[in-house]
This record gives sequence, C-alpha cells and structure tokens, in this order.
Amino acid sequence: MTGLVLAYNEDNQDNKKERIHMKQLHKSTSNRVLAGVLGGFAERYGIDPTVLRVIYAAVTIITATVPLVLLYLAAALIMPD
Repeated sequence: MTGLVLAYNEDNQDNKKERIHMKQLHKSTSNRVLAGVLGGFAERYGIDPTVLRVIYAAVTIITATVPLVLLYLAAALIMPD
C-alpha cells in the first residue's frame, strides 16, 4: 500500500506541487522472522533485512537488551499488517 505526499519542486519554474509516491510503513509478510517489524522497516527504507537485524541485535546487546525489546514489541502491536 502506498501513500501520497505533496512536495514542492523548486526547480520547476511554475512553482507547481508534484506528487511523490512513498511506501507506507507496515509489517512485512515476506521478510518475517518474529512479527515482521524489522522486515517492514527494511522494505520501507530499502535496506537489506539481514543487515538491519544484525544492527538491531548488536544495539540490543550493547544497550542491555530491555529498551529495544520493548520498542520492538510496541512496534509489533502498533504497525499494521
């Protein structure tokens, strides 16, 4: 599912607004390990999901686990499928 965003194009001499299509943040159905949250972020921002998972795991371990685990669980509950 995509959303529309209006953006101002300064290069256009007529100063018209143009439409830019952006992907909406959602849980992934194809890149799913637990709830699909990191796969959804990877799809939205064009990042390899494995790299994002490794970064997430490293930061989780460095920050004593609890904050990012709670953030992941909150995102799993809030993000649409």
